[in-house]
Amino acid sequence: MDFFQPTESELTHYLFFTGKGGVGKTTVASATAIKLANIGHQVAIISTDPASNLQDVFKTELDDKLKQITTVPNLYAANFDPLEATAKYKENVVGPYRDILPAAAIENMEEQLSGSCTVEIAAFNEFAEFLTDPEVDQRFDYIIFDTAPTGHALRMLQLPSAWNDYLDENQRGASCLGQLAGLKDKKKAYSKAVETLSDPNLTTLMIISRPEKSSLLEADRACQELDQIGMKNQLLVINGVLQQPNDDPSQFIYRQQQQDIAQMPDNLADKTNYYLPLRPYNVIGIDRLRHLFDDQMVVESTAITKGTNYPKLNKIVDHLLETNKKIVFTMGKGGVGKTTIAVKIAEKLAQAGKTVNLATTDPADHLNQFKIDDQRITISHIDEQLALKAYQNEVITKAEKSMSADDLDYIKEDLRSPCTQEIAVFRRFAEIIADNRSDVVVIDTAPTGHTLLLLDSTQKYAEQVKKTTGSVPKSITDLLPKLQDHQQTEIIMVTLPETTPVYESLRLNQDLDRVDILHDWWVVNQSMVGIQTDNPFLEVRAENEVEWIDKIAEVSHGKFVVENWDLDFEKEFLKV
Repeated sequence: MDFFQPTESELTHYLFFTGKGGVGKTTVASATAIKLANIGHQVAIISTDPASNLQDVFKTELDDKLKQITTVPNLYAANFDPLEATAKYKENVVGPYRDILPAAAIENMEEQLSGSCTVEIAAFNEFAEFLTDPEVDQRFDYIIFDTAPTGHALRMLQLPSAWNDYLDENQRGASCLGQLAGLKDKKKAYSKAVETLSDPNLTTLMIISRPEKSSLLEADRACQELDQIGMKNQLLVINGVLQQPNDDPSQFIYRQQQQDIAQMPDNLADKTNYYLPLRPYNVIGIDRLRHLFDDQMVVESTAITKGTNYPKLNKIVDHLLETNKKIVFTMGKGGVGKTTIAVKIAEKLAQAGKTVNLATTDPADHLNQFKIDDQRITISHIDEQLALKAYQNEVITKAEKSMSADDLDYIKEDLRSPCTQEIAVFRRFAEIIADNRSDVVVIDTAPTGHTLLLLDSTQKYAEQVKKTTGSVPKSITDLLPKLQDHQQTEIIMVTLPETTPVYESLRLNQDLDRVDILHDWWVVNQSMVGIQTDNPFLEVRAENEVEWIDKIAEVSHGKFVVENWDLDFEKEFLKV
């Protein structure tokens, strides 16, 4: 695997950086833009990441218009706010009906357009303007996008039903229908945009990953989705590879990284692979980014206080026992360690004498990595793929009786969306909670606030299910009141002490506020602050964590705990 050097790689006119939150997309994209601009190329960099720190990187106020970066000749930047773009897009769809339909109908339309699929479409609307703008095309040698369009959105745009009156006429209630309703006059521009994305001579997908199993699996999923629409020119850059282990913590992390890289999915391994080392300094500011691709690394001393005394997970467990909670959800974005926190909570509750039903949506082999021998803990594995397949089959069976082939294709694509998977898993959550015979049920990964609002108020969900399956299980109608009952239910938000995971967690937090589910506690997971290490790479990581731990302490009003990266737990509970 070679060291990534933009000037030595065969880069195309358009470069799209993609990867799960927190892998360093903005860092690598910005450093690439600076490197190319420094050798005389005209470069534009555009971010559509809601957690983007592009403005901080270049210390320039940015909006959706390209602005010259005065400290980097030849470089221009823009920062699209996908939330603002989504709000404008929603208003374009809903606005014409405001004086026609009753308020309840308008509210329902707005909620239907509040999910991730609408954000995908609104973001692609911004991409398309640049991809089809001849002036931008001719003006710049390289056009760099921080965050690529999703494969799901692009596949939908390629379906015939996306561009006909089916969107207005459909009444069958599949999860994301209607999201494309504002695009009918843009078919020609969108076709050109998709054609550009699929041209390997024009476009490269730069897949950024961390040297971790979950990050590599997420990168593989994104690659396969985009590969299906013809975006096949892909490079993998593994960011943050530890180079110089010198103590137990760093040795363990080094071995784990190397193992995960060696076992990456075949689809990724077959691509051109590069790496970037974990740096022993905070990669912020233009000067640091200019040196990201240098081979030499200067180790800087840190001012971090080792062993900082933050509250630990026992504080939350004591609260759960004191309040006699019946339902505990660990919630957060992928890769933050929800499963580990759920297992730790289940273990501690069982040690206190509770019987616990531990349920997870992670693959069975993931949960089986944990040594759970306590007889008071039972395991319920929610197989997302089986739950999704069952739900998809129900909807398709109904649709086949009355739909044309084109419309059926659209339904099938829609049923592959994130919203649909949330709905399918949500139903399995309801069954587990309704059938629980333990003192406490601990569920790894809660349904998002958007899913709850989309499917309920209970009446809305009942209408949704009736349209697709013809019946509403009692477990469904009982679930939302249970989740909203803070006497029974505790939602625990899990995040990492890093920019993107914190911002993503705050957005999930807002979703729960919208659905009136109380949530007090936060877990800042996998922290290096309390680790006794002399490794300069890990010390710098710890130093950078403090501001994000302080941020969570502020937003949680002190109801937070910090879980260190725990070598003892890894050895005791994981089969390593």
